[in-house]
Amino acid sequence: MKNVISFFTGAGGLDIGLNQAGFTVKLAVELMPIYCETLSLNHAGLNIRQGNIMDYSREKVYTEAGLEENEEVELMVGGSPCQSFSTAGKRLAFASPGGEAMLKFADLVTEIRPRAFMLENVKGLLSAPLKNRPLNQRGGDYPPLEPEEMRGSALEHLLTRFPEYEVTYKLVNAADYGVPQKRERVFLVGMRRDLNRTFLFPEPTHNELGTDGKKRWVTVRDVFDRLGNIVHHHVNYSQDRLNYMRMIPIGGGNWRNLPDNVVEKAMGGAYASGGGKVGYFRRIHIDKPSPTVLTSPMQKSTNLGHPFEDRPLSIEEYLAIQEFPSNYVVAGRLGDQYTQIGNAVPIRLAKAMGEAILSQIVRDEA
Repeated sequence: MKNVISFFTGAGGLDIGLNQAGFTVKLAVELMPIYCETLSLNHAGLNIRQGNIMDYSREKVYTEAGLEENEEVELMVGGSPCQSFSTAGKRLAFASPGGEAMLKFADLVTEIRPRAFMLENVKGLLSAPLKNRPLNQRGGDYPPLEPEEMRGSALEHLLTRFPEYEVTYKLVNAADYGVPQKRERVFLVGMRRDLNRTFLFPEPTHNELGTDGKKRWVTVRDVFDRLGNIVHHHVNYSQDRLNYMRMIPIGGGNWRNLPDNVVEKAMGGAYASGGGKVGYFRRIHIDKPSPTVLTSPMQKSTNLGHPFEDRPLSIEEYLAIQEFPSNYVVAGRLGDQYTQIGNAVPIRLAKAMGEAILSQIVRDEA
């Protein structure tokens, strides 16, 4: 088993998948105590440290991981906080605690020199500028955008922080690897240059229709059929939201299915706004993969309503969509549990990435 150092470990989705792929997590570092409690409840032998990546050095990593000075780290991984690059956020890039943590991860990669590293983040990382200029300060009356204000300049800057690595990045849809969820995330994988190889992403195994020799996307129905008749724990809608949700067709739909005489009132100010607004009053489709499970299933613009029942998705359904083990215990209150599961990397996708990395860093070994 090859060793891995895990930062931003969260509820453990990425680490479970890597373990299934053949890696051994020697050290799991997580800032939030509630996540550490979840990890402790489910992984008795895992070396968990509640701490801030900003406080780590090569020496501290090696000491806490129990590695000998001459031992090589095979893989370093992390899914750093994503708010800095979210298109829905302020796009502060690296001028935020989450962005600073990502740069610290890069510094530790340079210091520790693992054979490979992997970073996971939101789609917005691909387009985020290093410095965001507000929209009301752009156009003919303002100076042209500086290079650091251009789309993608944050990613370009990040890549310069890995001088000893051949870095490959790709926007990956989890559904293409058999996850019952259309979750798009950016993965950056770096291979140390002395290995003389460029990482090749694993070939997708699924597509929407099951054509070209691939399997059909896994749907919500597939997941719910496997769950069977269990007890569900979930948040509830307000009475007003519930009244509108009852008007959405069973099996899947959203605000566009509301009656003409109530839709404007139901949508409020969002009615006249741009965009498709597909998440408003949404029942997820039973015969499609789930949309991305987020940190709450009942945000107005990203609602995740049950296809048949008049409620948001449950904790148990969140876990099943992310493909955690059926007996996985998540610490904290309902809100804490949704957040932890929603922030996780889907386990099947983590395993696919782990298998690809492992096969490529050991391919020349006897």
